[in-house]
Amino acid sequence: MLKKYGVAIKLSAFIVFIFMLLVFISIYLYSGSLRIILDTFHFILPLVLLLFLCCFFIIHIRVENFVYSKVRSIYEDLLPKGLTIAEDSLQKDIEIMTNSIQKFAKDSKLEVQLLKDKENYRKEFIGNLAHELKTPFFTVQGYILTLLEGKVKDKKIIQKYLEKASNASDRLGHIIKDVDLITEFETGVTNLKIEKFDLCELIKNLVDSFEIKKKERGTEITYDFGGNKTIFVNADDLRITQVMSNLIVNSLNYGVENGTVEIVIKNLNKEKILVRVIDNGQGISEEDLPRVFERFYRVDKTRNRQEGGSGLGLAIVKHIVEAHNEVIYVESSLNVGSEFSFTLTRSN
Repeated sequence: MLKKYGVAIKLSAFIVFIFMLLVFISIYLYSGSLRIILDTFHFILPLVLLLFLCCFFIIHIRVENFVYSKVRSIYEDLLPKGLTIAEDSLQKDIEIMTNSIQKFAKDSKLEVQLLKDKENYRKEFIGNLAHELKTPFFTVQGYILTLLEGKVKDKKIIQKYLEKASNASDRLGHIIKDVDLITEFETGVTNLKIEKFDLCELIKNLVDSFEIKKKERGTEITYDFGGNKTIFVNADDLRITQVMSNLIVNSLNYGVENGTVEIVIKNLNKEKILVRVIDNGQGISEEDLPRVFERFYRVDKTRNRQEGGSGLGLAIVKHIVEAHNEVIYVESSLNVGSEFSFTLTRSN
């Protein structure tokens, strides 16, 4: 009900506020105190209410008359001469038009806010991308310029500089490759190669490939297939490998030393399974949790850069899972750990 009078209420409140503010300032400048206002408060309050009601009715009537006159002029232009306008029909059309205008204003406000959010996100993304590319680029440039100056004669130092430049170049290549991959998914260019494969075997081979990494971190990676030796799914083998690899790397990078990473497969129903990757790492705050799948968003910026990540791993995971028409979830608590899980479709 109040929505109908929203404009009149807001304008009336604003006018009363400005008027009372001017009155208070005038009294204070004249008497040097606001005591008189406090003493006559029981008289001022009814006057303020009366002023508000007067403003409200004047504004509301003016707005209604304005809309009424505009609609009437439209009817008079469209109807043949000599025909009278039915007042009931005209009033009903005015109400419909008023509601439509209010809905349009509300939708427009939401659309403007959405555009502002997208613009802010675009600016943040470009800033993050520039920063991510700048770090390895300047590293490569610095080492190469040092070597070109010819001041370094020691072959071991030259070899060390070349290796560091090569590592930075590789990181630069990974960032560009990951950005290109995400762009392909967002534009729908990438085609998935859906086929039947054993998910248990994929996970076992993947865990074995992290043997050196998990020893460095002192992390134990275990898996539980719910008593199943094989679980066949219909998906893109290469892309699901990438999803699992990114989730395991994320758990290793953000896990605690001598921690654990557990991979669990759970049956949801006859058609769907749930793949869970659970760690007992540092966890994610509630504030960061909604943004973990954003491109270049980092929960712990320092550690992630030390690990050489591109900041795109989880964004890629989300795009791949959603490209399979599946769903990905995340649950986490600070200093407790995190769980990333996603659904897959069983193969008959």
